[in-house]
Order: sequence, then structure tokens, then C-alpha cells
Amino acid sequence: MCGIVGILGQHEAAPILVEALKRLEYRGYDSAGIATVNSGVLDRRRAVGKLVNLQDLLVHKPLTGKSGIGHTRWATHGKPDVKNAHPHLTRRVAVVHNGIIENFRELREDLAIKGIGYETDTDTETVALITQNYLDQGLNPREAAGQTIAQLKGAYALCFLFEGEDDLMIAARKGSPLAIGHGVGEMFVGSDAIALAPMTDKITYLNEGDWAVVTRTSLEIFDGKGLVVSREMRTVQIDSTSIDKGGHRHFMAKEIAEQPSVLTNALGYYIQDNKIVLPDPGLDFAQIDRLTMVACGTAFYACLVAKYWFEQIARMPVEIDVASEFRYREPPILKGTAALFVSQSGETADTLAALRYCKGKADKIVSVVNVPESSIARESNLPLPILAGTEIGVASTKAFTCQLTVLAILAIKAAQDRGHMNANQVTEALEQVKSVPGLMSHALTLSESIKEVSHKLAEAQDIIFLGRGPMYAIAHEGALKLKEISYIHAEAYASGELKHGPIALVDKHVPVIVMAPRDALFEKTISNMQEVMARGGKVLLITDKQGAKEAGMGVWETILMPKVAPFFAPILYAIPAQLLAYHTAVAKGTDVDQPRNLAKSVTVE
Repeated sequence: MCGIVGILGQHEAAPILVEALKRLEYRGYDSAGIATVNSGVLDRRRAVGKLVNLQDLLVHKPLTGKSGIGHTRWATHGKPDVKNAHPHLTRRVAVVHNGIIENFRELREDLAIKGIGYETDTDTETVALITQNYLDQGLNPREAAGQTIAQLKGAYALCFLFEGEDDLMIAARKGSPLAIGHGVGEMFVGSDAIALAPMTDKITYLNEGDWAVVTRTSLEIFDGKGLVVSREMRTVQIDSTSIDKGGHRHFMAKEIAEQPSVLTNALGYYIQDNKIVLPDPGLDFAQIDRLTMVACGTAFYACLVAKYWFEQIARMPVEIDVASEFRYREPPILKGTAALFVSQSGETADTLAALRYCKGKADKIVSVVNVPESSIARESNLPLPILAGTEIGVASTKAFTCQLTVLAILAIKAAQDRGHMNANQVTEALEQVKSVPGLMSHALTLSESIKEVSHKLAEAQDIIFLGRGPMYAIAHEGALKLKEISYIHAEAYASGELKHGPIALVDKHVPVIVMAPRDALFEKTISNMQEVMARGGKVLLITDKQGAKEAGMGVWETILMPKVAPFFAPILYAIPAQLLAYHTAVAKGTDVDQPRNLAKSVTVE
């Protein structure tokens, strides 16, 4: 979840490090720091809070040197303060770390026996202390780092910088991603390619268990057994201009507005001549008996929608689970099972662990990801890009709707492969999904009216979302978005479950948001809505014109959506859910793009 960057450059490192950290701040913003080597002397600067605080500190206390490492933190061990901020520094080594060293207490005890104490509450300091101990024993930096890495258990991406070494960094990864960037007489290290995009597009990704010795002109990589290995250098296309707000107040607003465009791109990639085209044409759902879908957070709700789709139109049994439970539940994977994993970053730690559990058990490993070079993509039989482009806002928006779009196309293919949709039905479905971006553009014009409603929602302490069928999943996604960025307590329920307990929460102070397109379950949903209204509940009804005509009498507020084919309604109805959360958060004055306690890429368990 933390972001790390390293530079062996030809220019002053500090300003370049700070700019790179800006591109990684979505990974954590509890504190930030950099360390450099200048004429052999190792020094650092650290500050609590947003990156701007570190920038201010560097104005008053500059840090020189053309070699450096930087870090933006999402706190795991130890509260966010200067003492616990990275880089961690001893006399001769500085270390930045993303992940969790699970055996750090045991390692601390070993250090204590040797009379070596610690000053912070972090697991990362232990790495620096062990390395320093080996240096004191006469080992060179390369040997000291190698011996240290061999003792570590857990998940980590690490970068080391050494006193007296202007042309050396050591990097290592296990469970957390790490990329090496190649320049001309320069080398770079980053948590992902986004951080390195302004400096290079030539990237080498370290594999699980790799560690690397980096100089300005060389890269030597060792695997987990200590053997020298070769890893491919790739040219990665990252649009540097996409890491700005494009005239919007927040990244989230920009990314909501981009959805018609990115969905059009995704549809053009997967639908050609009214036929579904996958990167690997060998995926035949007729040969698959069941589907297991695993994800976390928003991606899990995309899977929940897709479960309805696959079961209804392809008649395929689907199991879904959150990755953090699936990986420890150790479920049996039966023959004929395909495992499908959904992750925006492609680095979600629990999802990646679940994928690795399924390897060798499932007949096929499929992933739906936004980063084609990510660990989940590289370890899948069939990675399916969602083509959402870089998503910076912590609350996922365009990635969610692109995930849904790709999953909808997969469900249609499954129905066709399994003989439940003929060619004419497939053509009709593909024509319907191609109309969704235009409908999204219409829905985005509702932003101002949704803003007015959101000002009223901002006064609430609790909010309930209701939906049936696939809209139950969108209700969950709406509640999650609202919680994430406005900090209002919100819960989602299947509409029919309301009377089995949750209706006790309903009163005039608790708005109830009902997601109800005019579909086959509309009348059932409206009956549940009437139960709320009968008890004085304030209902915000999100429906189309026909739905409002039939059921809008007496509701508190209505958001009128364009009519959409019911199968694709979940994609479209994500828009008002996102806008309600966004405008409510703005009304409350919270930090929309960097909400408290959250980070974008969850690379720790």
C-alpha cells in the first residue's frame, strides 16, 4: 500500500523523487520521506501527513545528491509520526519498504541479544538494523542486504541505499510489486510504472522472491535461491498526462466523467464485427462446468453482479468470495472449474494469494485487470484488460464500470458457448451494450440535480441502500462509495430482506436509497419501498421515467435515469451511486481523492 521510488540519476534526486512520490501518493499519505547520498554522505528528510509537508520541509532544509530513495506511507506498524516515517536510517544504510515483515518481533529479539536496540514502532526498522549489523561485521553492502533479505518472512518491496555508495541501490520483492526502470546512464526503482513514467518507459518487473543489485549502468537479478536470473525488459505505455485532473476539482470527478470514453474503448477492444473477440480464443465455456470468482472491495461487487449474469443467461453455477476469506477457507476446486479474479491494480495481495491457491487446481485461471503488466495478469492463463486507463482516485469509478462491461461480455460469450444464446440474441445483446456509453453521457448530465440531493444526504448519519437482483450488488457498491469518501455510515440490503430485521433502523432521519430500474423485479422492489414509506422513511428513488410514473408518488426525492436494457442496468446505475457519494463528500468537506485510512492499491494482507 505504501509507495517507494529509487533513483540513480544524473541530476539532483530530491525534486525528482518528490515528483515521483506525487504519482504514488494514492498508495498512502500518512507520511513521506526521502534519503540521498551526496559525496558519499547519507542523509534524509521526513514529514507527517500529505506530501506537501515534505515539500515544505525540503524548501527550508534542502537535501542534495544524485542518488536517492523515497517513500509515501500507509501506516501498518506504528502510528503516523516522524519517528515511524520512512526511510529508516542507520549509520550506513537507508531503507524504504512496502509490505509487512511478519517475523520482525523474532528478529528484534535476536538483535536485542546482540545489544542492538530500536527507536521506532515499525517492522521496517528491523531491516535497516540487521543490514547495519552485517555491515559492522565487515560484509559489503551487497552481501549485507542479501543476508538480510534471506531472513525476512512476509510481504515486502524493499529498496536500500548505502553510505559511501553513490552508484548502488539494492531492491527486493516478495508479495509486493516492484519495477526497475532503465534510462541512459540512469536507473530507477518504483512500486509501479506510473511513478517512473516521466523518466523511462523501459521497465523490468522483478518476479516473486527476486532481489536486484542496481547501478547506473547495470542490473543484476537474483531469484529466491540466490541464482542469477534474466528478466525481460518491456516497453510500457503510460500516458503521463493522465496523471492530472484535466480541469476537474478532483481525480474522482475526472474519472467519473471519463466513463463513456473508456467504456467505448473497452467495447471496441472486445467486440469486432458484432462478434466477441478475446485475446486468447481458446476460452470455451462449453468445456467449463462452474466458475469461481474472487475479488476484494469494489471488484467483489462487480463479481456479485456477474454472478447473476452468468447464472441467468449462461446457466453456469458461480461461486463468489472475498479473497481474504477464500484464501484461508481453502475450498475444494473441482475438475471443470475456471477461476476468475478481478482487481484494478492487479496487485491486490489477498486476490493474488487466492489466485496462487487455485493454480494447478482450476482448469483455467482468468483475470480481469486494469494493469496488463501486473502480477495477477502475468500469473493468469488469460488476463483480460479492462482498458480504464490510470485511475488515481482511491474510490474506484471507471475501473468498476469497465470491470462490469468486460464481465458482461464474458457472460454473453459463456451463454453462446453453452448454447443458451443463438447468434441473433448475441448480436442484439452486443448492440444493447454498445449503447451504454451514450446512456452514461446522459446520466452524467444529472450531476447538478444529484448535487442538490447530496447536500441533503450530507446531513444524515446513517443511510440505507436497497436493490434486488443485480441491483443488490449496485446498492452495496453505492453504500461502499459513500462510506469511503463521505464517512457516513451506509449499509446495503437486498430489498426483500428489509423486513427480516433491518427495517427496525428506518425512521425519518435515515434516508433510504432505492435502486430500481423498470425491470422484472421492479414491482417487488417497489413493494419493499412502500414498507419503508409506511414507517416514515425518506426514500430516494433511482429509476427511469416509466418507473417514476408507476411508483414515484410520495417519495422524498427521485433521480430519473435514461431507459436501458435491464441486463446492462447495473453498469449505468453505477453512475448515480458514484455521483451521490462524490457530491455528498464534497458537501461535507472531506478529502475525496485521498480519504482517511484508505489507500488505492492494497498490497498487504
